Amino acid sequence: MLLGALTSGCNNPNADPIEPASESSRVPDYWPQINPEIPANPVIEQRVGALLQNMTLEQKVAQIIQPEIRDITVEDMRRYGFGSYLNGGGAFPNNDKHASVEDWVNLAETMYQASVDDSLDGSAIPTMWGTDAVHGHNNVIGATLFPHNIGLGATNNPELIQQIAKATATEVAATGIDWIFAPTVAVTRDDRWGRTYEAYSEDPDIVRNYAYAIVRGLQGEGDDFLSQQRVISTVKHFVGDGGTQGGDDQGNNLATEEALFSIHAQGYVGGLTAGAQSVMASFNSWHGKKIHGSEYLLTDILKERMGFDGFVVGDWNGHGQVAGCSNESCPQAFNAGLDVFMVPTQAWKPLMENTLAQVKSGQIPLARLDDAVSRVLRVKLRAGLFDKPSPANRLLAANKSLIGHADHRAIARQAVRESLVLLKNKDQLLPLYPKLNVLVAGDGADNIGKQSGGWTVTWQGTGNTNADFPGGTSIYEGIKARVEAVEGKVELSIDGNFQNKPDVAIVVFGEEPYAEGVGDLANLEYQRGNKADLALLKKLKSQGIPVVSVFLSGRPLWVNPELNASDAFVAAWLPGSEGQGVADVLFSKPDGTINYDFTGKLSFSWPASPGQTLVNIGDEDYQPLLPYGFGLSYGQENVLGDNLNEEVQRTHDDLPPLVLFENSIKAPWQLQIGAVGATQIVTSSVQQVGPVSLRTLDRHIQEDARQLTFDGTEPGQVTIGASFPVDMRNYQEANAQLTLDVRVQQAFSGEVTLAMSCGPDCQSEASLRETLQLLPLNEWQTISVSLDCFDSQHLAQMYAPFVLTSSGEGQLSLANIRLLPHPQSPASVTCDSN
Repeated sequence: MLLGALTSGCNNPNADPIEPASESSRVPDYWPQINPEIPANPVIEQRVGALLQNMTLEQKVAQIIQPEIRDITVEDMRRYGFGSYLNGGGAFPNNDKHASVEDWVNLAETMYQASVDDSLDGSAIPTMWGTDAVHGHNNVIGATLFPHNIGLGATNNPELIQQIAKATATEVAATGIDWIFAPTVAVTRDDRWGRTYEAYSEDPDIVRNYAYAIVRGLQGEGDDFLSQQRVISTVKHFVGDGGTQGGDDQGNNLATEEALFSIHAQGYVGGLTAGAQSVMASFNSWHGKKIHGSEYLLTDILKERMGFDGFVVGDWNGHGQVAGCSNESCPQAFNAGLDVFMVPTQAWKPLMENTLAQVKSGQIPLARLDDAVSRVLRVKLRAGLFDKPSPANRLLAANKSLIGHADHRAIARQAVRESLVLLKNKDQLLPLYPKLNVLVAGDGADNIGKQSGGWTVTWQGTGNTNADFPGGTSIYEGIKARVEAVEGKVELSIDGNFQNKPDVAIVVFGEEPYAEGVGDLANLEYQRGNKADLALLKKLKSQGIPVVSVFLSGRPLWVNPELNASDAFVAAWLPGSEGQGVADVLFSKPDGTINYDFTGKLSFSWPASPGQTLVNIGDEDYQPLLPYGFGLSYGQENVLGDNLNEEVQRTHDDLPPLVLFENSIKAPWQLQIGAVGATQIVTSSVQQVGPVSLRTLDRHIQEDARQLTFDGTEPGQVTIGASFPVDMRNYQEANAQLTLDVRVQQAFSGEVTLAMSCGPDCQSEASLRETLQLLPLNEWQTISVSLDCFDSQHLAQMYAPFVLTSSGEGQLSLANIRLLPHPQSPASVTCDSN
């Protein structure tokens, strides 16, 4: 079923913004009444009423609290009977990244049994577990990882999307989990947004039809609706997350109300029609008001006009961003229509206590609480949670063969093939005859983590190796298998050096993994200031080797120089665990005929310049480099030459900050901890190496700070560095300072230094001991260090611009580490030039 007839209204997001309708005004007629394919059931409504009538206030409030597995115990569940709980990205049973399927099921079973144990709280209502399975069951080692949504949009194949959703539901059900936070139905307008790859398209029609398909695939239909093989789905994030000003994650959307509907709400038309049972509120604001606190959007439109009778869940402490609220108290969000507080960290307990007090005082009307609890109970009854066996005894429970099942991988491989978009094919270089001498180069070639992107095992998708993807295939492995099957030759060389001159080079490169705001960009230029991948392409071209570029990215980027240096160029997006799908299309059959043709078409317009960040189909002034819907097939005439404009005007005045750590460690940098001279790369949210312990913290948003503890048994060190040198002389010319946000929690007993390292025995440092001693304990402060403290002779080849060393014990937290050009105030740490 396609839903094109349901769209109405203006598609021009650039119309003059108007003030949104007031909370009391009539909802405009273009907002539709949805008739979901899952009708109300009188028997379920009777059961909801009976349950509600016998619940205490404490039991009701517990149903609307959703803590995270790292912050509650089984005893907490037994004592309070939370309505639901979640595992965020990078959270695993027993805090073990490599937790087995049995470990996942055991946690689900233990929490379930604690929730139905009425010995302490008097309640036997089953809890439900929610997880971010956004491109497959991506938190679980060995799961099938499908292409991220941007790649799926390029397939324009709703039937395939439904198959993907069904396979994902099967793998999730095998781990005992009830509910997933997918699909994302954002319609991205500005590709600088760090969640662009979570959107299917800039075209709301594709998003609407995909939302319908994926909800049906996840939840099932007919007799299979929310059976033991299906999961509760969540359409998110309501509403307008893809249209914030400047592509700012969690920012402000200024669209007119009509554009909010016709562009940004179409995924909800599709998803709610298919019967989605939960909707997640968005972090963003609309005309300056946080969605988590908007009664007009959550209640007047979503629940009353659109008729949504499931529940609205918040995002990660999103209620705490509402004006007048904190993570521990927010009656405003609840009264506006939020039904379930997602409250990770230890804030869950004060929030629960404060919400209970607010109901007793009348600040939260009892009718609003009863409505929210009724919605939660209604979904639990529809999902059969009161009647199904416990998680460990369900039909698919702990069936390890379902995780990464061959049938699921075949669907994912098909999705990879159909998602590839051919942008350039000079002299019909592709398809390649497989019986060649092939060089495979680039740091994405044999890197399943990089080709899978964010939301992959860990939240940001970082810290993974190929060993973390058993059963998966890198792009290089797929190429190797296809070429060697016909006695061709393959050489893998990340840096492009080779033993024997190849007939062709396939270079796989692109963006490092990121998630959410960590991926926000200032402009769309690829690798600004560090054109390492371009240098590799040019090196191969200069040797007379035809070059095929396979570009991994979560969005269209300005790559004119890289396009000019390539004979063929493929937008591969973030294909996931089945990298062999790339080779299926790049190479012909042994007889030279086409194996699989390119069928993918751009679901996002490709920019003509780094600053062309707002270019969407339907715009009045629409002049992209490549338009929406573009994509070559074999035999079609090539349209891009080697003479695309590469000019970018730059001065030191527009030199951007060099960000080392903002919410996460930024590529190409890596964070290492340990003893001096014996550090290891951080791969987990909680990790200890020698005398240094690390854990992630929530400062403003999820996991945007790092707490570091030095035990003093030997000198400890924290390093942010890369495997190759970076030229930082332009930052010295711009009088840059190294700035960092610091919170000292335990005073340091010995010397503390901050250094920049240009390799072994090549380091200069400044003392931070006195500065840290002067800082008040447990308060965030920003300190800055003048570059005069570091040896200017070595700035041309800097490997590690941040090396913090402590000779004794102490504890501090760090956030926002960057080189800031043209500072507005003097450095707080200065010293004579070395």
